[in-house]
Amino acid sequence: MEVILQSTITCPNCGHKKEETMPIDACQYFYECENCKTVLKPKQGDCCVYCSYGSVKCPPIQQNKKCC
Repeated sequence: MEVILQSTITCPNCGHKKEETMPIDACQYFYECENCKTVLKPKQGDCCVYCSYGSVKCPPIQQNKKCC
């Protein structure tokens, strides 16, 4: 299974979207929106900001592995 590393994060505060490259071996717990400067954190039950606000889940979740 091929892992997708590009994910578009959508800020829930202002709606700004930006495509980012996800880290392969680490979870990203914080992400600052470049538009409104809101610092995003994972929603309860999610392991990282990509799983909460991204268009694609993080690499470990894509591979059915336990995330950080």
